[in-house]
Amino acid sequence: MVEPKPALPSWLPVANRVVRALNRLGLSLGTIEVLTVPGRRSGKPRTTPVSPLTVDGCRYVVAAAPRSDWAGNVRAAGRGVLARGRRRSDVTLTEIDDPAVARAVLRAFPAEVPTGVPFFVQLGLVERADPHQFEAIADRVAVFRID
Repeated sequence: MVEPKPALPSWLPVANRVVRALNRLGLSLGTIEVLTVPGRRSGKPRTTPVSPLTVDGCRYVVAAAPRSDWAGNVRAAGRGVLARGRRRSDVTLTEIDDPAVARAVLRAFPAEVPTGVPFFVQLGLVERADPHQFEAIADRVAVFRID
């Protein structure tokens, strides 16, 4: 059975627009970068803020809502552009299907991306910034490796 899309916070679209606008001005916010990928239906560029993290020398990004539009676009395109301020990088994105790797990435998430923890709490995925709680949700979120 396919899990339904979680109800995302009502403030998220406004926050995403603000982050994208600041990024276009050359400003960066903490760990946040802006990912642009082609839309899976339209092919038009679609942007979303993400917070990459590094684990064992590899970069990853986590989709707390694995059925979100941006995660679906990443799966379809497999490529995109990451922007941090004025710096842009073409990237390949590969969904991780190895549970051990996904667990390791999620275990590192609270320390690597502490500002992202409240989002996971608000979605009801974890109760706090506990690496063990994050590791336990590895089968409920999507993890993409950035190359």
